[in-house]
Amino acid sequence: MRLTLLIAVLVVPFSIALAASSDSEAPPTSAQNCPEGKIWDQGSQSCQAAQDSRFDDDQRFEAARALAFAGRYDDALAVLATAQAPDHPRMLSYTGFALRKSGDAQGAMAHYRRALAIDPDYNLARAYLGQALIDQGDVEGAKQQLAEIRDRGGRDTWAYASLKQALRAKSGY
Repeated sequence: MRLTLLIAVLVVPFSIALAASSDSEAPPTSAQNCPEGKIWDQGSQSCQAAQDSRFDDDQRFEAARALAFAGRYDDALAVLATAQAPDHPRMLSYTGFALRKSGDAQGAMAHYRRALAIDPDYNLARAYLGQALIDQGDVEGAKQQLAEIRDRGGRDTWAYASLKQALRAKSGY
């Protein structure tokens, strides 16, 4: 029992930080070293243009996520700009995340709000919005987003856990 508790105390905060930028718990795969506007194609084992028709939006999203995870926010934004469905809440939320991390807090907030206007139950957008609010000093606004996530059935999600962790740390992801 003690060992399980110790593992949870040591692993959970790190796992939350890794997952805060994704729909999934798993950290992203490598961003490879593709130049701007290109993403890794497993089939050809080479970098290809992100707008290439062989890539679907799931692949573009994962590539952008890996780029952002590597700190390449402008490259992630270039990939997200090639999405076939750029107004999908997931794409809008992640564009907001990359904008926020690259220093455009106002652009990020607009993207989070657009995502939530389309799908008010998209809790990952609420978590990102909450993290942005923390960064702007609006802790009460972030707490409201945490309550919204909880009230929308997201208490046992990474969105809830990551925003709760950000509130404890008083810092967005």
